[in-house]
Amino acid sequence: MDHEEQASLLAPTPSLLATVPVFPLIPALKHDIRNTIDSALSWDQLCASDVNFSIIRPIVLKYAKLKNLAIVYACLVVRAYFLQESEDDLAYAGVMLSRATLCEILAMKLLSHFASNHIELVAVLTTTWSPLAGAPQEVVQEVKSVLGNNANVNDAQSALEMAISTQAKRFIASPVSQKVINDIYSGRVVFSTAPVRSMLADNYKPRGITIYNTRDAPFLDHYRLRVPKYGAILEFLNFACLLITFVLCLANKDVEKFTIWETIFCIFGAAFILEEYTASAEHGWIIYIANIWNAFDTSFCFISLCYIVIRVKGLSYGDHDASALAFDILACGACILFPRLAFFAVSNNVVVLSLRAMIIEFLFFMTIAAICFSGLLFTLWTLSKGTWALQSIAWLMVQIWFGNTYLSFAQAKSFHPVFGPILMTCFAALSNTLLLTILISILSNTVARIDANATQEHLFQFAIATVEGVQADALFSYQPPFNLLAFAILKPASWVVSPRTLHSLNVFLIKLTSFPILLVIGCYERYFAAGQIIRESSKDAAQTLFNSLPRGIKNIPIFEALVGSTSNNLYDAIFDIDTPAGVGLFEDSDDDDVPHLRSVASRESLNSTPGVRRRPSRVSLAPPRSPRRGERSPLRPFSGAGIDVTVSSAEVSSGGRSPLARFFSTEPSHAPVEASVQRMEMMLDSLRELPVHRLKDEMRELQERQARIEQLLLTLTRGLRSTDPSLHK
Repeated sequence: MDHEEQASLLAPTPSLLATVPVFPLIPALKHDIRNTIDSALSWDQLCASDVNFSIIRPIVLKYAKLKNLAIVYACLVVRAYFLQESEDDLAYAGVMLSRATLCEILAMKLLSHFASNHIELVAVLTTTWSPLAGAPQEVVQEVKSVLGNNANVNDAQSALEMAISTQAKRFIASPVSQKVINDIYSGRVVFSTAPVRSMLADNYKPRGITIYNTRDAPFLDHYRLRVPKYGAILEFLNFACLLITFVLCLANKDVEKFTIWETIFCIFGAAFILEEYTASAEHGWIIYIANIWNAFDTSFCFISLCYIVIRVKGLSYGDHDASALAFDILACGACILFPRLAFFAVSNNVVVLSLRAMIIEFLFFMTIAAICFSGLLFTLWTLSKGTWALQSIAWLMVQIWFGNTYLSFAQAKSFHPVFGPILMTCFAALSNTLLLTILISILSNTVARIDANATQEHLFQFAIATVEGVQADALFSYQPPFNLLAFAILKPASWVVSPRTLHSLNVFLIKLTSFPILLVIGCYERYFAAGQIIRESSKDAAQTLFNSLPRGIKNIPIFEALVGSTSNNLYDAIFDIDTPAGVGLFEDSDDDDVPHLRSVASRESLNSTPGVRRRPSRVSLAPPRSPRRGERSPLRPFSGAGIDVTVSSAEVSSGGRSPLARFFSTEPSHAPVEASVQRMEMMLDSLRELPVHRLKDEMRELQERQARIEQLLLTLTRGLRSTDPSLHK
């Protein structure tokens, strides 16, 4: 049994996870953090060494002793509370944000306590916890009364989902979290979550957390369709099919009747809308909309729905204008589909992330500018006295805003002979100089901020894609448009058949509709994935072929750049072989010859010498030892710091050597006495050069000055008492 199988056996069972108390952790963490942080501190200040050892470390050790798997989730729940408090109470927003940051730091440090057991670590991050688990019944009833009797108090979330919803980007970017996220994305870790808001739930066979092994899994494993890595590839192919049908639909449009390509596009469009709606219902709208591309997908879904409604209305009433309008609305979707497919492969690239942030900042700035200039729009419409329509003035202002300044001077007097030129000149100056300069500065700062935190933002988006890829809904195992067929068959069947029958029917439909995909995945994971037989044998064959080539061909720069240099293989081979350290290098090697920086005696030394009481460490002035042949003497002339100061652990008393000799000696017990005497003499010579007399003189002078100042103060006090009669009362 290998290590992975042993780890799988140690995985927490669903029954054990259901008994973990979650609610008691939340008020305890809230109380401790509220009593700990009372001032606004930044991330760097909270991570400083003094704050870490005096504040954070005691709290971490306190809660780590509980060994509660839900502690990380509880920290992120408390973080969400303090983030909400920072928005509600602006007077203490800085303090609340500091407390929220402390919650993120505690979550990172507490997560590291579970890193020794990989399966347990995955359970901490992926298990969906209910915040009221372990709460008293009166607390549950009180929560229901606050939220309403119809509220769902068992709405569970995982720690990863809470980290995404609370924007805990540093927690997600930590190496421990990324290890779990990478394993989930690649499919190495297999687990299933209980669907709560699913369109079609199949909970007959819940699966615990395991390490995926191709030797134990079936060849056509339908659960592999839910692996985020394969899901991303399949999503790209489905999106490409949707784009192709979209283009063919518009290229063969007919306002009088449905064409075959329009029918196919409507089927793919309906399947795409069902998939996006299921994704938003699975994890909630907050997790779904956190990915910027989901916002674009939602926009295309809205455009498609508008097209279908207007198109059906036009065909029903024979209105060709309505059908033409429907195609015009659908054509606007190309502005979303084409860049969506182009940026699909680089969705988490720094340039794309910067572009996303710039679009958000641009829309916000343009909204503020439109609100500000709405007053000018109303003024110009009032001054025109009916000669200008409101839409015409708005379009004129948009043209001026985007650089057509000539229109502002040409049409100024048409509004008013006096106020028209003044208002239009001011508007042109503001829009083309001041506001555009501010907009460029905002966008530049946004790009710089994204570049500074590019790694965190990239890993944050990667975590969102991974969490979205682990779908518990049965519809996600079907590729569009087969998800429409599965929904039409399985949804009504779930109302009448047993869970076992529904599960069997679901598995049959998945393997029937996705047989080629499952076949490709099975062959890849067993023969072509990293570590498999064919891939390793092909690498060995390529390496053998490369080694058999003449030296002249190997050293060709282009060929070496394509194949790779062999120097790294040489370095790897050196470290792969087992050789004793320093064989033949030091004849009389002694660990005492090497200076050590230790505060206490090492555990190994205490274990090797039983019965010896450990003494506290001392700071010793290590004398220079006798140099060997060919070795440079460590002695230097004393110039402010000529003595080599080292911190070493106390030695165990052995034999009848004097304490002074044991204190300074670094040689074995059989060292010559003359060498020890010589070292003592050299040390005494160095000590004589210390400025001890000068220090005594300065201390004596300071004492005399202090005595004079005290005498002067005493004299002044006596004079004030004799002159001021009020002091005698």
